[in-house]
Amino acid sequence: MRRHVGYLICLSALLTVACGAPDWGATAILHPWRRPVVFAPDIPYETIAFESDGLRLEGWLFRADRGRPDPARLEQDVPVRRGLIVYLHGIADNRQSGLGVARRFVPLGYDVLSYDSRAHGRSQGDFCTYGYFERRDVTRALDAVGAKRAVLFGSSLGAAVALQAAAVDPRVIGVIAQSSFADLPSIVRDRAPWYLPEAYVTAAIARAGQLAGFAPSEASPVASAAHIRVPVLLIHGAADDETPSQHSQLIYAALAGPKRLLLVPGAGHNDVLAREDVWREIERWLASL
Repeated sequence: MRRHVGYLICLSALLTVACGAPDWGATAILHPWRRPVVFAPDIPYETIAFESDGLRLEGWLFRADRGRPDPARLEQDVPVRRGLIVYLHGIADNRQSGLGVARRFVPLGYDVLSYDSRAHGRSQGDFCTYGYFERRDVTRALDAVGAKRAVLFGSSLGAAVALQAAAVDPRVIGVIAQSSFADLPSIVRDRAPWYLPEAYVTAAIARAGQLAGFAPSEASPVASAAHIRVPVLLIHGAADDETPSQHSQLIYAALAGPKRLLLVPGAGHNDVLAREDVWREIERWLASL
């Protein structure tokens, strides 16, 4: 899987505005770079489109391979499917980063859905709200493919969206959350240039909420964690200096249901899934569901 870009790369715009009007900082928060979808998958897929809040979102659905015959079934030609994995990409990324997940898990019997988040790729939308509205998009995605249950696999921003969606959609039976932030105000403050006054950062966060019509403090995986009862696997690079591992540790402490925190020694934000041993842990965790 292509290494996705880190969280809130859009905040680099703050470097040029210093103590200017809060609108500049709000714009940096709300408008990630839109990475174009430039290739078609090299494995069989279907293009999926669905509507959420009046926006058209688009993605790819990869159907499971046939798998091994189930001895309990009389019809030996019926494919064995283990379920649906919904991959949620990071900020300034798109559905393409889900292709690696599909290549790995489709042969194991999983359907994989990877779609462009609102304001990303080919999906419509002007604002990224860090899970506040995106959690509803997950529900609409499950509706679109007729899913009765699904595992959410989120990377970076997508991990935060997955956790928030799991708290509100009963069809989610498990979450793999890689390198999530704990809440939007905290990660904005972590990423803001050191020379920006706290008052400016606070004003920029508030202005982002006004412009996009959401409450930034409620874009909060750590608050959602108390309402999640399904198993959650948190993965974080121990050497992540973009979104420190303390974010996942806070979420872990707040989770109400079955949970596991995998801190990957020496891994940063963008290479935490580069190790085969991490993927083996993910596969074992999935099998336990």
